[in-house]
Amino acid sequence: MVEFECTWCGKKYPTDTLEYKCDCGGLFRLNYDIPDFSKNLIDTNEWNIFRYRAFMPFEGSSYKSVTLGEGLSPIIAYDENLLMKMDYMMPTLSFKDRGAAALLTHCIDIGVKSIVQDSSGNAGNSVAAYAAKLGIECEIFVPENTSPKKISMIEAHGAKCHVINGNRDYCADECRKYVKESGKYYANHVYNPYFYEGTKTYIYEIYEELAYIPENIFLPLGNGTLFIGSILALEHLLSSNLIDKMPNIIAIQSEKCAPFAKAKSKNLKRIPEISPESTLAEGIAIGKPMRDKEILEYIYKYDIDIVEIPEEEILPARKKLALKGAYVEYTTAGNLAAYEKYKKENDIRGKSIITLCGAGLKSDH
Repeated sequence: MVEFECTWCGKKYPTDTLEYKCDCGGLFRLNYDIPDFSKNLIDTNEWNIFRYRAFMPFEGSSYKSVTLGEGLSPIIAYDENLLMKMDYMMPTLSFKDRGAAALLTHCIDIGVKSIVQDSSGNAGNSVAAYAAKLGIECEIFVPENTSPKKISMIEAHGAKCHVINGNRDYCADECRKYVKESGKYYANHVYNPYFYEGTKTYIYEIYEELAYIPENIFLPLGNGTLFIGSILALEHLLSSNLIDKMPNIIAIQSEKCAPFAKAKSKNLKRIPEISPESTLAEGIAIGKPMRDKEILEYIYKYDIDIVEIPEEEILPARKKLALKGAYVEYTTAGNLAAYEKYKKENDIRGKSIITLCGAGLKSDH
């Protein structure tokens, strides 16, 4: 049986509910029985994230009408110590396609015909693309500093794009007001836990491709979509006795917007109120991440370090990646800048891996 459970009070909800959070204000997680991870359960006839559906809460074959061939991105070496997973090699040029494919599969399973979402750009573009394929009406709210190319892509998929005057957090607030007024389904990548069922395939792929998990995993952290999905998958590998310990996880934030770094420095259970500054790393410039309590619990449980991207190193890092053949967007370049900063300040042992999560053409503005 698959059900939603509130991360705050534990109240259970059926997964076909149109509510996007608990009555108490807490966000949902998914509860269901999951078998131990085994390569024997991977459907190697599927060339998309649903090759791992034995470990996902889907029944039937509705995913076949959803998939755009997302996932299965290659891993290449940056140098002898650092690996890069080329996750911008996706249908909409962003890793968010992993989560969107899973979320939209859930949407058609419960009969949703119209959806609304807020995004800094990439998630909105992904959701718009999959909604277009399925004939689902879609509206996306984005903040005013969103790359014009991302807005153009959203509109090209037939979605209505609302550009909100204000930062990313204000945009999210305005979107939720609209959801409440319109009664439309909030297909949000932060609130809806089905999105994490897609992003957790990032780790499954690393394990399948390398036959091991690198000692150090660097994960960008804004709202936490890749972060939470990766933790869920790593915990699954751990409980399946395929890895004997949690790898060294390093969360990446922008120095211009680092609520989790500030919370950890003061051992807080919730993030403090901050005023995000303008940054090239727009994809993780989230001042009020809605799953802050859940993410901080993971940070303390696994003693996760947090490194802040030096703003002045983002463009040089982008150039370094381009000279390796990888043309990425600004937020993605920040992952390399953060790795280099962390390596200078810490003794890193073994292999490390970063994600190249967004293509460069999206942030040429």
